[in-house]
Amino acid sequence: MACLTALLLKLMMNEIEVARIGKAVGLRGDLKLHNLSDFPDQFRVGATFFSPPNLTLKICAYSPDSTLVRFHGYEDRDRAQTLTNALLYTSIEASRQDCALGDEEYFWFDIQGCNVEEDGELLGSVDEIERIGGQDYLHVKSASIHVEAGLASVFLIPYQDHFINNVDIKAKCIYVKNAKALLENL
Repeated sequence: MACLTALLLKLMMNEIEVARIGKAVGLRGDLKLHNLSDFPDQFRVGATFFSPPNLTLKICAYSPDSTLVRFHGYEDRDRAQTLTNALLYTSIEASRQDCALGDEEYFWFDIQGCNVEEDGELLGSVDEIERIGGQDYLHVKSASIHVEAGLASVFLIPYQDHFINNVDIKAKCIYVKNAKALLENL
């Protein structure tokens, strides 16, 4: 079965949202880390992340079991609490370097923008990806010819073998089957 591995992300130029910092725990500056990605291994001692507006945060302690993180310069509770609810971002380049993909796995930022074709017909292009109840869906913006024909301007394709034939990242194309029926039956 094809697998769409994702960073639950929003592209902000070259930045990918990967986590949200939760409440402070204890007195040493530990914070609860809420991972928003499929790559928990990227959170390790020495890893650097960014947080708006201009913070660079480097991990000095991390416990994957308790998902507690501590950042350099924020090693006391009062200072650490200033980071509560902050979002952590990484770059596309860092993701490619630090996050290992398996066979037939892709980053969401590589899937977004791909054309979606069925039997040589362009159905549209991937606008974004949504995870609903543990299932990934391609949010497809319909090709203008389908919109002009009165079909939906957007539709969802579950990322499952029943619909996905092949993903060609280099060609920026996802070849599908049974997906045109989803568009036509909305």
